[in-house]
Order: sequence, then structure tokens, then C-alpha cells
Amino acid sequence: MRKRRIFWIVSLMLLLATALSFMDRQVLSISIIRIKDDLHITDTEYGFINSGFLISYAVMFTLGGMLIDKYGSRLGLAFSVGFWSLATALHALSMNAFHFGLFRFLLGVGEGGCFPGAIKAVIEWVPKQKHAIANGIAIGGSAIGAVVAVPLCAFTLNYTNWRVLFLISGVLGLIWVLCWLRMTNKYVKEQNQIVNKVSHPLKMSDFVALFRNRDALLFILIRFLLDPIFYFYMFWIPKYLNESKGLSLDLIGNILWIPFLALGIANVMGGWLSDKIQQKTGNTGRARKISMGLAAALTLPVLSVGILESSMLVIFVMSLAFFAHGIWITNYITSIGDVFGASKSSTVVGLSGTAGAISSFVINPLMGVVIANYTYTPLWVYSGVMYPVAFLIFLFFLHGIRINGGK
Repeated sequence: MRKRRIFWIVSLMLLLATALSFMDRQVLSISIIRIKDDLHITDTEYGFINSGFLISYAVMFTLGGMLIDKYGSRLGLAFSVGFWSLATALHALSMNAFHFGLFRFLLGVGEGGCFPGAIKAVIEWVPKQKHAIANGIAIGGSAIGAVVAVPLCAFTLNYTNWRVLFLISGVLGLIWVLCWLRMTNKYVKEQNQIVNKVSHPLKMSDFVALFRNRDALLFILIRFLLDPIFYFYMFWIPKYLNESKGLSLDLIGNILWIPFLALGIANVMGGWLSDKIQQKTGNTGRARKISMGLAAALTLPVLSVGILESSMLVIFVMSLAFFAHGIWITNYITSIGDVFGASKSSTVVGLSGTAGAISSFVINPLMGVVIANYTYTPLWVYSGVMYPVAFLIFLFFLHGIRINGGK
């Protein structure tokens, strides 16, 4: 009963943490219209402000993972959430683009440890047979944050100004830190046997050795190949629907939450499915591969987007693609924990996240060139075939996944 209780407490706290992470990222994008009116920030300055976040986030994805592997998820996540929450609150003091860029940079520093810390917490606190479902719940929080951020922030801005909105967001994160430390401290004292202590923190020599580890390099490569696809979906779908399908911005805003809801549902369902297969077969590798193979197959309809005439069919295919990504990313991250265990998992998650952020930072500007010269078709083709390609890499080249003897 106590193990079940700690599973739900930790999983739900991680869900709230990742939801806060995505919400705090979106507060600026929602309130920027009012901020531009107040402070006269140009579109070019706004672009540099967002670059500040991407740069620090890419770097701290790896450094944050290393630090959390060293100090553990309890303190590591508390510091990460606390740091980015303070950075969010500091946005309320901004008087010009430089201030926003600085605080956005600090936000990325804190948020870089979020997902490595969440994966570490699952490994440390949750029984092994529930790792996938716990990761699904944790990662699903990001989708929930994306779904609720727009209406919640818009509602708040109707009753107050943008400075108060940043303060409220920051305070919510600090409340999370206090709850997290109190709840985990209780279970550290009462059920110390549940927490899988990390007895050998990652050393620098171990970190360097990861770059000679084939499995680590494969995980990094897969993230490098696939992350630009998800950023393409997030950044370019509204523009595509407006220009190619003639949808109004109001209508796009009213329906674009649907794919993100599908993403959140799939995060949890992907973990549940994988754990069920593992429990029935005793074969962890098979459970992860079946789930990821299903996800890869579900991305194939994206190949048809360029020839679909109905905008509603496009939304349906995009929702299917987001659903597939939810299953994929849950099992991908869980597989890292399967292969590398408690001592190195956060670092490998961090390295792969940094690779994805760098690839997205470099490739996303090129997407504009492709769209301008060749339409969206090459990007739909890339998006439709790369998950199956990544799955084949995972299937044939990964050395093995080990839990309870399963491979």
C-alpha cells in the first residue's frame, strides 16, 4: 500500500513539475502582445529573447542531468524548479529587451534540469515494473501545461497585467518546491527502502566514456533526428493551416489544443502499454520495442498531409502524430533508464536533450528556406519517415535493455 502511495505521489508531483515547465515557457508568448505595447519591443528583439532561452536550455540539459545524477532527484529537482520559478518571477521586473533576454536565459538554466530530474526521480522512487507508466505520467505534464497555458494566461490577463502574471507563475513553482521537499522527506524517513540510492555518482571519466558508448550515441542520434520534427509541428502548423487551408487565427486557436491533448493521453497510455507487455512477457526489451514500433507506424499518415484537402483531416493526422510522439518519447526515455540505470540515466537524457535542442536550433531556420522554395512537402515527407527510420536504428543497433533479466 505504501509503495502504491509513493508511486502516485511522486508521479503526480512530476506531472505538475513538467506542466509548470511548459506553462512558464508559454507565459511570455501569450503576454508578448501587451508587453510589446508597453515596452515597444520589436520582433527582432523578441527573436533574440527566445534565443537566450534555447541556448541555456541546450547547455543545461546536459549539465543539469550530470548534477542531478550526482546529487539525486530530490534536491536536484527542488533546485531546478526553484531556480526557474525565481527566473519567471523576475520577468515582472523587466523594463527592456535586455532584461527579458537575461531572465529568459536564466529560465533555460533552471528548466534544463526538469526532464533529466523527472526521469531520475522515477528510477529512484518508483518500483521498476511501473517505470514506463510513471514516466508517461511525468512527461504528460508537459502536454497538460501546453493545453492549459493559453486559456489560463488569457483569463488572468483579462483581470490583471502581465507583470502580475509572471509573479503568479513564479509563486506556483515555489509552492511546488515546498510540497516536493516535504512529501519526499516524509517518505525518506518512513520508507527508506523504497528509494533506490545512487551509491556511485557519475565521474568525469564516466561522462567522457559515454561518448565511446554505442548505446549512448544511438540515443543521442535518435533525438537529434527527431526533435526538429516536433518543433516543426509546434512552430509551423498554425501558419500552414492559415496559408494552405485558409483557417482563421481564431479558429486555429480554438482547435490546436486537440493535438496536445492527444500527446498527453499518449504519454500515459504508452507507459501503461509498455509496462503491461513487460509484466506479461517478462521481457523489457520486447515491451519497449513493440510500443515504439507502434508509435513509428502511427506517424506514417503524416506523409499524406500535403495532399489532404480537408483541414479537419489535417488536424486529425496531426493529432495522430502527436499521439504517436507521446508513446514514442515515453518509451524512449524509459529505455534510457533501462539501459543505463540510476547512475547515468539523467546524464544520457541530458545529452540527448542537448542534441535535440542544438539540432532544432540549427534546422528550424532552414525550414523557412525549404518552405519558401519547395513548399511544405519535403518536411511532411521527413516527418512521416524518420520515426520508422529511428525505430529501425533502435531495433537493430541497440545492444540491449535489461530489467530483471529481460532483454
